Amino acid sequence: MSRRRRRPLVPQAQAGLDQLKARVAGVNQPEQAKFEVAQELNVPLQNGYNGQLSAHDAGRIEGQLGGGMVKELVRMAMEQLPRK
Repeated sequence: MSRRRRRPLVPQAQAGLDQLKARVAGVNQPEQAKFEVAQELNVPLQNGYNGQLSAHDAGRIEGQLGGGMVKELVRMAMEQLPRK
């Protein structure tokens, strides 16, 4: 089993990724993104300790955020391609 990296490969990209996360979630602060997504999914996420959350619910939150970020990055890349 491989270990998952919890930081970007390029550390200078962190600020841009945080901005993208906030934009995808529709909030101003990246820290609020997961709470916005949790509210949309009806997952009881709160500040601080969230030991009551199942792995399934936590994965739904991060999957929604990560999937939205990937879709947005693909859309941005498609816009940069030359038109024929």
